[in-house]
Amino acid sequence: MNIEAFYALSYGLYVVGTANKGRKNGYVANTAFQVTATPEQIAISCNKDNLSAEMIDQSGYFSLSVLEKDASKEIINRFGYKSGKSVDKFEGVKFFETRNGVPVVTEECVAWFECKVEQKLDVGTHILFIGRVLEGEYLNKDKESMTYTYYRQVRNGVSPKNSPTYVDKSLLPEKEKETVVKEEKIEEVPVEKPKGKSLQKWECIICGHIYDPAVGDPDSGIAPGTAFEDLPDDWVCPDCGADKSEFEPI
Repeated sequence: MNIEAFYALSYGLYVVGTANKGRKNGYVANTAFQVTATPEQIAISCNKDNLSAEMIDQSGYFSLSVLEKDASKEIINRFGYKSGKSVDKFEGVKFFETRNGVPVVTEECVAWFECKVEQKLDVGTHILFIGRVLEGEYLNKDKESMTYTYYRQVRNGVSPKNSPTYVDKSLLPEKEKETVVKEEKIEEVPVEKPKGKSLQKWECIICGHIYDPAVGDPDSGIAPGTAFEDLPDDWVCPDCGADKSEFEPI
């Protein structure tokens, strides 16, 4: 099977929000869709390992904010690649809480919905939550919604590992494994890694974080002047947690 056929499926890009027992959390989703018109119902797919899945299951509510086409990399990285177990994703982000206490992101969004979970379906690695729409608002009709195709092909974005659309690069054909895998499409250009140790900058192909040896990673105890090759084997991307194998020289 050619797994690249999945790239032909169309998606949007959203921020799903939820809250439980006074705690807020959210994540970036590209699998959300309206399933019925009467009553109005929206379904989302959430990885079981995500904190949000547990919170939605317990609270019975979630919000869905439609990201605008020009949404910043910062808001996507915040909700898409950071864990709500260690950071408050809503800190510094424009949002409000509904009467049911559900956080709704309004920053860089075109529209939003609040949903009450009516059904849930265990689909293996993910849970499909089907919610009845309680409220909704069009925030900016002059802005276009971001599509996942645009995010992937133009914005160089890729799916996090917990995403329903994540593609395991080990499943790609042998000849394609040896080429650059970026933007979730194959570029027929061999990776030329720098010879020897240097102050070469490296980029995370998952979230776009740049490791600059001149700066190091002080938060992880990596001193300035540390070459990428000298980073510990267990060092991970500060933004999304990807390991060293997900970095390329730039």
